[in-house]
Amino acid sequence: MNTTSDGSSSGGRRSALEGILVVDCTQVVAGPYCTRILADLGANVVKVEKPDGGDDVRKGGIMQMGGDSPQFHAANRNKRSLALDLKDPRGREVFLDLVDKADVLVESFRPGAMEKLGLDYGTLRRRNPGLIYCAISGFGQTGPYRDRGGFDLVAQGMSGLMSMTGFKGAPPVKVGVPVCDLTAGMFGVIGILAAIANRDRGGSGQLVDTSLLEAGISLTFTESAYLWAIGQVAEPNGSAHRTRTPYQAVGTADGWVVVATGTDVTWDRLCEALERPDIHADARFASNKTRVVNAAALIDEMEKTMRAQPTAYWVERLNSFGCPAGPINNIMQVYEDPQVRAREMEVAIEHRTAGLTRQIGFPIKLSETPARIRTAAPLLGEHTEEVLHDLLGMGPEAVRALVEAGVAKTADDQLAAT
Repeated sequence: MNTTSDGSSSGGRRSALEGILVVDCTQVVAGPYCTRILADLGANVVKVEKPDGGDDVRKGGIMQMGGDSPQFHAANRNKRSLALDLKDPRGREVFLDLVDKADVLVESFRPGAMEKLGLDYGTLRRRNPGLIYCAISGFGQTGPYRDRGGFDLVAQGMSGLMSMTGFKGAPPVKVGVPVCDLTAGMFGVIGILAAIANRDRGGSGQLVDTSLLEAGISLTFTESAYLWAIGQVAEPNGSAHRTRTPYQAVGTADGWVVVATGTDVTWDRLCEALERPDIHADARFASNKTRVVNAAALIDEMEKTMRAQPTAYWVERLNSFGCPAGPINNIMQVYEDPQVRAREMEVAIEHRTAGLTRQIGFPIKLSETPARIRTAAPLLGEHTEEVLHDLLGMGPEAVRALVEAGVAKTADDQLAAT
């Protein structure tokens, strides 16, 4: 576990998005994940939360860490929290002043919610023509379903992902992580970076519109390609590949090993590693096409050999023969893996009330502008005074007036009350 005083291992080098101000009006998963990526890349992200409770995920889940859920900690590092009531005219005025200075605004409400507040893209672009406004929703800003609430599970079902996950004949199974939420967040980042690049070439700001449904559909690019090419409707296939075999989990003496023989060359190496020239010579397995047709028989033959030794043995042996293979790790085993540790995919950072917290490291290594994990997730309103002073020039008296009126909130007030 990589632990540093500021959560950073970048040695003080310049960040890729340094100087980019992002106003974050998101909550739950997709939007916060988008803005967390921007924050890790160095953007100045101000998370605007309602004073009464903040992001709905803060108190969600089955446990709390320093007053907030682990999920909130995971999705909101490197951000500053401004607790501001956007339903109050005074709060909206402060918000508009902040947007005037912003490069990017990200929101994840149902379409129309920001419009009701007078904070929609059309309104904000007239004040700030260079603003990049990213809207992440369940179904997008247009179409017959635009007003529906969007949830990852619904998007997984409607995008086709659940129809091809799990085993044939079994009840529907979702992907084990909120893949539509997370992918929509990543597409939000891609759209924002493309819009920044366009603006930097002399263009204006623009609306970036993406959704959970489209994110899920985008992940079916192989299955959709086969649908359009030959009319094949993808079905659940367990851990197996639809067009390659053996490319799946295979039983061992103490569990499972994932074997990925994607080419004829690796098939040759697999047979050599298994010391099974008989299956290499078997006409049923002579080509990838025949191996796919006879997949059940092939896996049965492989397991006759592989169930004699444990997973660790086969992972080492198969890789030594040039046949890609790996164990199926549970989430604890992931962070015990030496490769994961070498790539600093677990880091630790101090939180004001939760103490030392652990976080997933940044998955992209940039040689000149590395991502940094600078700060833990903020307390609700932790940076209200700081943001209003630093970005809008408001003095202590003006901030205090907003707090006393219930328009804004600070973390210090909450901590003093506990």
